[in-house]
Amino acid sequence: MDNYDIVIKNGTVVDPENGNIIYKNIGIRGAKIAKITDENIIGKTEIDAIGLIVSPGFIDIHAHIDGHIECGKLSVLQGITTTVGGNCGCGPLDLRNFFVNQNKVGFLINQAQLIGHSFTLREAVGINNPYISANNEEIYKMCHIAENAFEDGAIGLSFGIEYAPGSSKEEVIELSKVSKKYNKVVPIHTNVNLPRNLKSLRHAIEISKETGAHVLISHFVYQYGTGIMTEALAMVDQAREKGLKISIDSGMYSAFSTFIGSTIYDEDYIKKFGWKYENMLVATGKYKGKRLTTEMYNELREYNKDESVICFAGVEEELYEALKKDYVMLSSDTGPSPTGKTGEGHPQNSGTFPRFFRKMVRERKDLTLVQAVRKCTILPSITLGLANKGRMREEADADIVIFDINKICDRAKFPDQGFPDAKPEGIPYVIVNGKLVVYKNEIVKNVLPGRCINGLAERII
Repeated sequence: MDNYDIVIKNGTVVDPENGNIIYKNIGIRGAKIAKITDENIIGKTEIDAIGLIVSPGFIDIHAHIDGHIECGKLSVLQGITTTVGGNCGCGPLDLRNFFVNQNKVGFLINQAQLIGHSFTLREAVGINNPYISANNEEIYKMCHIAENAFEDGAIGLSFGIEYAPGSSKEEVIELSKVSKKYNKVVPIHTNVNLPRNLKSLRHAIEISKETGAHVLISHFVYQYGTGIMTEALAMVDQAREKGLKISIDSGMYSAFSTFIGSTIYDEDYIKKFGWKYENMLVATGKYKGKRLTTEMYNELREYNKDESVICFAGVEEELYEALKKDYVMLSSDTGPSPTGKTGEGHPQNSGTFPRFFRKMVRERKDLTLVQAVRKCTILPSITLGLANKGRMREEADADIVIFDINKICDRAKFPDQGFPDAKPEGIPYVIVNGKLVVYKNEIVKNVLPGRCINGLAERII
């Protein structure tokens, strides 16, 4: 009789928890890793991983999937087995209902959810103007809603201060205190506000200093990869040396993307940063793949506020500088196209994780294989307080990616050059909760083993 549901044989197994590489066979039973051994074990399904890397499934600590199935497909093909939604202050308000509905139908990958402030909580208490502050009553109500969200399983509290620049220090601090009370992470999309200015980073660090909360600074390269990365990282280094809980996530692209109706694309904001329309690329909708013009800008701002526009404002070399830091995690910032069509959006949606291994491990050799895997697995797991994710050990969750380090490659392009959702290469197998979701480079039909991660139940005790 077969002992295991799936057996992975002959692979090069990365154990990021202990920081080493082992050559073992892996037996999976149900949703767990049941055996890691030298023995020749037998499974109902067997994968010969000779010449391939066997790693814990990647954890994308900053994304905006929030139950969108097409976005989930792009993520799992990259080897992502767990995504964190509700970033930048947005996402679902009723997390209990979200979790119930998602678990009822299933999903391709696991989903953890933050409760967002800058859109979600502010709108819930009637604040629709991003340039005004919450009053005391509204702050009290938001704190109460946040507490309920944590009781329902939110993994943390996110701020998108650049999207709600009117947010007062008081509302941010009071909500961060609630997050600290529940021992939850506080991801912050900082409000850069001025070119080459680190004031926003200082404010984020002060939140940790004043509340004791673990602050996670979101998509760092988009915020500070504009010629000030060295100074920004030095500021974080100093804060960490003082014992403050500060972490960072960052992606593999220097050009950021957001919706055209956001505060970031206000006329005054664009002028302040000296951005030119010809350096902005429409990523979705009828103007997809075209450089922005004054006429297009005015039309989209008036009638199509949700369309995504990519701004080429960063310095590519600075993203590598950030990701070499041992406390920086990889993130994609992926999100669904507002039209729901394929062939749209930012290449980060499909290319981030394979691009990371191709560029930083294989080509540039900035990181060893173990260091790179650590940034995508155990480091985000520890940051979020997840007991059984991002680990290669018996009784850990059977979330596993199998890839070829010599072939792993992103194929996604910016929409004026190709397909932003082009499938990567070199990732033949992805297992989520003990089920093969990607088999020989293709998504397995009608297999939805992903589950919502309840922030209370999953935490390390």
